[in-house]
Amino acid sequence: MKSLYISFFALSLLTLGACEKFLKTEPSDFLAPSNYFTTEKDLNNALTGVYEVLGHSALYGDYIFYQYDITDEGVYGHAALTNGVQVYNFAPSNPQIDATWRALYVGIGRANLLLENINKPDMNENKRNIIEGETLFLRAYYYFLLAQNWGGVPLILETTKTADDTQRPRASLAQVYEQILTDLKKSESLVQPIGALGFGGRANKSAVRGMLARVCLHMAGYPLKDQSKYAEAKYWAAKVINDTEAGHELNPSYEQVFINLAADKYDIKESIFEVEFWGNRSDAYSESGRLGTRNGIRCLNPDLGYSLGRINATPRLYQRYDEQDKRRDWNIAPFIYPSASSVTPVYWAPENLWQRSSGKYRRQYEVVKPQSTSFSPINYPIMRYADILLMFAEADNELSTTSMPSDSAVNFVNLIRRRGFGLPMDQAGIADVSAGDRSSKASFQAFLRDERSRELCFEGLRKGDLIRWEKFISEMRATASEIDMIAVSGYKFEARAGFNVSEKHLLFPIPSDEMSLNRLLKQNPGW
Repeated sequence: MKSLYISFFALSLLTLGACEKFLKTEPSDFLAPSNYFTTEKDLNNALTGVYEVLGHSALYGDYIFYQYDITDEGVYGHAALTNGVQVYNFAPSNPQIDATWRALYVGIGRANLLLENINKPDMNENKRNIIEGETLFLRAYYYFLLAQNWGGVPLILETTKTADDTQRPRASLAQVYEQILTDLKKSESLVQPIGALGFGGRANKSAVRGMLARVCLHMAGYPLKDQSKYAEAKYWAAKVINDTEAGHELNPSYEQVFINLAADKYDIKESIFEVEFWGNRSDAYSESGRLGTRNGIRCLNPDLGYSLGRINATPRLYQRYDEQDKRRDWNIAPFIYPSASSVTPVYWAPENLWQRSSGKYRRQYEVVKPQSTSFSPINYPIMRYADILLMFAEADNELSTTSMPSDSAVNFVNLIRRRGFGLPMDQAGIADVSAGDRSSKASFQAFLRDERSRELCFEGLRKGDLIRWEKFISEMRATASEIDMIAVSGYKFEARAGFNVSEKHLLFPIPSDEMSLNRLLKQNPGW
């Protein structure tokens, strides 16, 4: 997919600059910041290094959608796994948790180093501002992921200068979120409109505004419960919706949104910000991930798009859909390819609702050949226009001073549903929010929460949503009970995650290694 050249010298410098471990001697060939960051090219190479972290296996290359996205939508379908993040049975020493923490702080460290040297080159000021804006967006996003998963964390806004600087206490969650807002708001004034870029792989005004809406919704919910942020969430979502220059709109085909991600096609009307992957790891010039290879349709025929199919959709997700909703059989595959020689799909019996693969990311549409059995070039969707419409509707409903949702909120949801039913988006009818579901503010809120799942399942958003709504534990346990009740005995293990969940799982533990290195840290409750 569209890629940026990564200088080995730049990445070496950036990695060293972000590192919080210290050597007693300095290598003679060390490339010091004073000798770098002297040209526009240097800044762009450094910015590439900040972006590169997004594709790390500890983030969107693997863990975020495979290890961490276990909710009421999907479970890990492997009976032998009794310990691990996927079944909520792990300790602070878990290597995946440690890797994600470290990757996020590497990204922050690289961003800090770039921001400290942003003014060194003699270059066009508009280009400098764009680089600064994208860097601020990424730093804010890395802190947002930390805040969602760990709560208050050390707030590091400059590069580490001495060994003593590694002793940092946790900032409060409110302080971390305020810094995120500060960075995003400045970024919004500096980055380019998405139309000027022409693709969704870099920070742009629509992506920044959408992220501001998402951050504000999280601040309005648990645990901060700052309800003043609903107004800000609505404001920023509306900025995206009303941007006539960007002209965002839903792709008429729900399926095509995800086919495009696999087929190396950009659709900036719908797909606003993506993590870019490319290649099949047959050479050095690729950065592929595991999207679709782990959480795709189970397929053991490498010619059809090999996938372990380890994430199975839950009966609870399946039953959220109306029979006529075409999103159901796209997101929850009704078939598999069970052997290496399979050339035709084998369909599940209608009553089997516990073995169905998540089907959103389908490898058959990849254009990179030959396909790897372990890695894919499918881009990861972080921000879609459908989410913008749903965030606006949610914030607008929370702000409503009447007992009914507004027409604008309902109409935005109707657009999403009509698309999901395969209908023209100007055609009212069976897809529209029912009179009962829009009869009160509370009923529309409940409907919206299910609609977010129907539209955005397997996009790494559900756990955060459930936590901010204070529904995570209850939904996980209800999901486990349903699986335990209907699954055949050999698949009741899929209930493990829901039965293992407790209050401590609202946050990840601070990694053990980090606790031993930074003596000012305090562990999260229950760990």
